[in-house]
Amino acid sequence: MDNIRQKRIDQIIHENYVNASALFFFGISFYNYSEKTLEQVCQEKSLDVNTVIRKLESSNASQDSDEISLNKYPLDLIIEYLKHTHHIFVKHKLPYITKLISQLDNGKIDKSAKDLKFIFPFFVEDFIKHIYEEEDTLFTYILTLHNSLHKKYNVSKLYFSMEKHSVREYALKHSTDDDEMEGIRKLTNNYSVENINDLHLKVIYLELKSFEENLRTHARIENEILFPKALALENEVNMLFKNRISSN
Repeated sequence: MDNIRQKRIDQIIHENYVNASALFFFGISFYNYSEKTLEQVCQEKSLDVNTVIRKLESSNASQDSDEISLNKYPLDLIIEYLKHTHHIFVKHKLPYITKLISQLDNGKIDKSAKDLKFIFPFFVEDFIKHIYEEEDTLFTYILTLHNSLHKKYNVSKLYFSMEKHSVREYALKHSTDDDEMEGIRKLTNNYSVENINDLHLKVIYLELKSFEENLRTHARIENEILFPKALALENEVNMLFKNRISSN
């Protein structure tokens, strides 16, 4: 990032769209300061330019981090990891993208972008509802099973919980719900920026594409790690129940 102090904000974003999110962290909406240099904006907003540069550098470096391997971890830690990802989605990623979309200038965008501006808040509402439902039902049930093997538990409560829930049914339902962003992907022509000249809209499409990639990674962790482990755990607890009944 040589001489980044003297680069214009739009140049910094053109180099890597992720920089827009880093600037947003400091309250800098790139589309409002596109023709000013980073140093000018920092002076105007009373920000330490070196701190902002470090944030930009760390944001770029984080893109290269390897996907975390969770196979070796117990279920309770896997669920904590997934909950942490949910938190990032709900408290950081989605509010940022929502703000970007809401600030689009209607006079400068086409019909597809206007439709996106109308539809995206409904997508966010449904997505957050889905996230909390998953935590309140699936995650809670799996933790109940996990705790039954590692802590004292209420036998009748565990029995009725297993009567009400099924890991296999959750997994089947999850496989049909994986493509939450199908509508947005079609609306944005698969997030193609090939014919988009507006930097603001280009950043939005790239952020949406990145978010879908995050969702796919999240879904893969659930499908390939969480559900197989949870199903094995459920079978183990079922066997314990049967052995307990047969020994009475």
